[in-house]
Amino acid sequence: MGDFPEREAIILVAIMPAVRDLEIARLLGWYRIPLRKAPKVVDVDYLAFYQTGAFGQDHRWRVEYFAPVKGHEMTTRRELFRDEVDHPRANDEYFRISLGPLQALSNPVAAGNWRRLTFLYTTGERLLGARTLTDLVVRDDERQLLWRSLRERAQRSSEYRVEDWPAMELDPEILMLLGALTG
Repeated sequence: MGDFPEREAIILVAIMPAVRDLEIARLLGWYRIPLRKAPKVVDVDYLAFYQTGAFGQDHRWRVEYFAPVKGHEMTTRRELFRDEVDHPRANDEYFRISLGPLQALSNPVAAGNWRRLTFLYTTGERLLGARTLTDLVVRDDERQLLWRSLRERAQRSSEYRVEDWPAMELDPEILMLLGALTG
């Protein structure tokens, strides 16, 4: 069926509010998270998707799909949906999470008693063995390891890396012009 998460993989279970959003993830390879509602760390190995009541009787309130995370960037809703430039939240900032192929879980994870979920961190081992959302909750010593890993990723993703900047030579005339403009 594909590449399943390794047991230590960090997985963010995220809400999939509508069938349209699942199709965007499947066909276009991305998922969006509004910055104002985003979890503290989006630098994870996989996203798993909790489907809301909008998915109908047979597919609602469960996690059926996951995808590897390829990277993320900040953008606006206007850039994500260029045909919705007049949307009330067109200028809001979003994380655009780039995804690998969507994969179906062999055993979907049912909500159980839960109905509302926004984000939940878990591990590959828990995702692949879970029957209900409660089984995804990381507890005790494992929880400390998960939070330490998330903290390290957050620190790494905010580090300044010189190698990210391309080396380029500027013409001395341009430098003089820039100096004159700034006074």
